[in-house]
This record gives sequence, structure tokens and C-alpha cells, in this order.
Amino acid sequence: MNLPTLFVPHGAPTFALQPGPAGAALALLAAKLPRPRAVVMVSPHWDMPIPTVGTASRPETVHDFYGFPPALYDIRYPATGCPEGAREVAQALGDAGLPAGEAPDRGLDHGAWIPLRLMYPDADVPVIPLSLQSHEGVRGAYRLGEALAPLRERGFLVVGSGNVTHNLGDYRQARATGGEGLDYVRRFPEWLTGRLQQHDLAALLDYRRLAPDAVRAHPSDEHLQPLYVALGAAGMQVAVEHVHTGISDYVLAMDAYAFTPLQ
Repeated sequence: MNLPTLFVPHGAPTFALQPGPAGAALALLAAKLPRPRAVVMVSPHWDMPIPTVGTASRPETVHDFYGFPPALYDIRYPATGCPEGAREVAQALGDAGLPAGEAPDRGLDHGAWIPLRLMYPDADVPVIPLSLQSHEGVRGAYRLGEALAPLRERGFLVVGSGNVTHNLGDYRQARATGGEGLDYVRRFPEWLTGRLQQHDLAALLDYRRLAPDAVRAHPSDEHLQPLYVALGAAGMQVAVEHVHTGISDYVLAMDAYAFTPLQ
């Protein structure tokens, strides 16, 4: 089984309560895929100095946010972990020359469990969380993905979770203006999608210099880096499917992509 790799949005925590069209798109995407042996999930809300693999048998649902409706804190996503699969992830990292740590008590943060709950609502697919190293930038994220590529043929589904735009400082302005003056929330995803579909890896890796409004779209780019993990894990020759596009909460582009290897 040679699975695609995915980049999915996790939006604001309220995405779990109001999934809308983006949630429907994620559910349909998962329904069309072969059942994976396990999901390797990279979320920007777990950031470590070195790649670190969660090895818990029963990862807890982590509510790593505050000030949201009480119903959000009652949600549990009771997926199992996959300790033996986690060891294979760590081995793949080592084989690629990357260090690998282990975290036996790591749960699933909201960047992980919110999209997974929409994709696999029965929590019947094991989940292996893998940390991001945001200080390495998008090139480091791409290298991390490359290290995971051999896992696709073993039934692992590599998923990066984030958002194609993520400037929460603009949210206050957006609430006052109804989103006026935030055209970059459309321009930047259009540029990104175009470069993905043109397989222009050089431009993608240099996006902060080349893309319109790149720094405004991502004052810091940890929420975009998981896309590069998914892209790197798919290999050099890929078909790019733009699974969903849309905007949530004025400033969060909810684009999702599937990267299917052509070899």
C-alpha cells in the first residue's frame, strides 16, 4: 500500500464544533483513502528541538487552548497509539541521519485531534504524533518529510496539520472591519497552490522572499511547515490535489491538499 500524504487545516478550536465545508471535505477525503495502518501526525502545536515521536498506547486528548466554549473541553478523541509503529518512525528518522527522541506521555494536541476527529470520527485508526522543529524552517520540515517517505509503502498515512495563512494579530482588525483589507488571505493561498501544481519546489522553499504577502500571511511559519513535511514525504514526483479551499475566522485559509506519489 503506497498512500498519499496530506496537509489538512485545523483552524481555530471552534472548528471542532462548526466543521462546515472544510470538515465535510476532510471526511470525504478520508473516506476515499485505503484504511491506513496508522497516522503519523505532525502538528505545529508540538515543537521540539529534535524530531520526537509519541509512543503512548493511549494518547490523551489535550485541550491546549483557553477562553473557548465549554463544550470544546468535553470532547475526547479516544484513538489508540501505535508503539511498534512509533519505533518504525524513529528508525526511519535515524536511517535518514536525523536524531529521534521519544515521548511516552505525549497526547494529541488540538492541531492533531480536531482534524483527525473529522477524518476518522470513530477513532479507529492508531495515531503516532511527531514533533515539528520550527527553528529549522520550511527546508528542515521538507527534510523531515523526506525521512518519512519510506513509511508510505508500509501503510502509514503522513499528515501535516496547520493553516495556509495564520496571522492571529490580524483577527482583531478583521472583527472590526468584517475582513476588509485582508486580501492576502486569498492571494497567498493562490500563489502557494500554483507553485504546488507547477512542482516549483525551489520557489516553495523560498516562499518568504517570492510569495505575495508571505510574512503577513505567516509572521512565524510553524503553521505552514507541516505542509512541507507532507510534501517531502510524498517524494519528488507527485500529483497535487487541491482538496479544499476556503476561509475561516477572516484570517485562516482552510486549504487542504493531497500529494500522491507518481512512482
